[in-house]
Amino acid sequence: MGDNRRPAAEFKGFSFQYRAQSEPTLHDIDLVIHEGEKVLIVGPSGSGKSTLAHCINGLVPHFHAGEMEGEALIGGENLAGLDIFALSRKVGTVLQDPDGQFVSMTVAEDIAFSLENDGMPQAEMKVKVAAAARSVGMEGHLESSPQSLSGGQKQRTSMAGVLVGEAGILLFDEPLASLDPEAGRLAVEMIDDIHRQTGCTVIIVEHRLEEVLHRSVDRIIVMGEGRIVADLSPEELLSSSTLRELGLREPLYLTALRYAGCPIGPELKPASIETVSLESGGADQLRAWHEAAEAAQPLLAREPVLELEGISYAYDAGKEVLSGLSLSIGEGELVGIVGRNGAGKSTLSRLICGFGRPTAGRILYRGRDIAGDTIKERSERIGYVMQNPNHMISKHLIYDEVALGLQLRGAGEEEIRERVLETLKICGLHPFRSWPISALSYGQKKRVTIASILVLDPEVIILDEPTAGQDFRHYNEMMEFLLELNRRGKSIVVITHDMHLLLEYAERTLVIGEGRVLADALPADVLTDAALVEEASLRETSLQRLAARAGIGDPREFVRRFIVRDREARRS
Repeated sequence: MGDNRRPAAEFKGFSFQYRAQSEPTLHDIDLVIHEGEKVLIVGPSGSGKSTLAHCINGLVPHFHAGEMEGEALIGGENLAGLDIFALSRKVGTVLQDPDGQFVSMTVAEDIAFSLENDGMPQAEMKVKVAAAARSVGMEGHLESSPQSLSGGQKQRTSMAGVLVGEAGILLFDEPLASLDPEAGRLAVEMIDDIHRQTGCTVIIVEHRLEEVLHRSVDRIIVMGEGRIVADLSPEELLSSSTLRELGLREPLYLTALRYAGCPIGPELKPASIETVSLESGGADQLRAWHEAAEAAQPLLAREPVLELEGISYAYDAGKEVLSGLSLSIGEGELVGIVGRNGAGKSTLSRLICGFGRPTAGRILYRGRDIAGDTIKERSERIGYVMQNPNHMISKHLIYDEVALGLQLRGAGEEEIRERVLETLKICGLHPFRSWPISALSYGQKKRVTIASILVLDPEVIILDEPTAGQDFRHYNEMMEFLLELNRRGKSIVVITHDMHLLLEYAERTLVIGEGRVLADALPADVLTDAALVEEASLRETSLQRLAARAGIGDPREFVRRFIVRDREARRS
């Protein structure tokens, strides 16, 4: 389109090289984002998308020093000549990890922070804070501590803090990374509402493409190896092979259409499951594929490794988090555990690892009650990887962090070196072995914490949200790696909100709610059960919607058959 709107952000032949790096991170960027546009930036980890975002909000060069070449204009002014304060008035940023954005004791104070810095009179400030809180649905939490909020509420508080500053550009840096699917859907809707109501320029940097496209965007900018690989409408991008070539995840319904042999072009309107056109034979092809596809095999009975019998647990205040919960983890099984925030999933892990004692019931390991085992004794058989990598990391360098557990066990230096380097290779961290942990992305830190547990060679590994903040390639590498451990007989338990992980990797899914196991079933059966989806704060997949739109009578069986086909495709 001939766009006569003014540029909000403009890059001309722009390159940037961090001071500590030997190569530029951004090469020869030519890009214009116009005022009032809503743009999505995607790309694999290390593609430069975060650095580009940091050039828009001024973290480059004010916080991350380096050499700039070419020109970067933000709101018509040269980036090099703008100080961070002037930039903060032009660009409001919502970070991937909202905890890093809170500075105050209450939600209201946090939203008001930028206004207080401007010396705004209190009466006026209260009106603005109340309006911003209302616009993100946080008006009932103004006196709450930010740390007591759920992930979605923390994020909405961050959004309100940005809105109140009335910046012309709103930058969302991986806003879905730590949210469950339902909170993610609400976040995408809220960003869209903010865009419509304020007319701001909205820039979203995110891995989870299908979820962002739940509401429309004007353009998708794809980055790869520090360059802009594509700058297209959603229709054009999803009709091309660019995402697959870069190892990015395309929407599930498109993968299913591809398996069914449907040609995917702009005329298919592929940007959303609601718009995708099945008129010209697509529905027939999907039905034919479904009839011919291989059915899912029933679950195998496995020798139990870990059993929980009638486990109850109450915190000091007396409210039971778990009440009479029973479950079993089989040898060499990969099990997904799902449930909304506060359902007791993390409490369960803590009890298994010995960080707390059940008020009733018992935990058996290979048939033996482990009530008398110390945390150290349990950790030799059961490894636990926490959700937030910052809660596990205690060393400065990656190598030292991964070696720590073996050192504490008194292993010899040669054995430590061999095992650490092998584990770093498996986790894709070998090239960074001498790096400081502070230089890593959130997703890379996550892999460091997994490596620090894997190096100890436990039989059962419990991982809390292992794929949060990972791009598709690293997500796949990590999950394939866990699958490989699984094939070697390790039992893997994944606490997750990631529906793709359940679909693609879990053999069995346990739904936790009301302090007990509400369902123990195939992932497809959980994800196609509306009541369970709601209870676990998941979302029904676009595959189910596709099956319904194609007139397939049993969407659950369609999803099961898709899983069989998809796992086969990944193995080959």
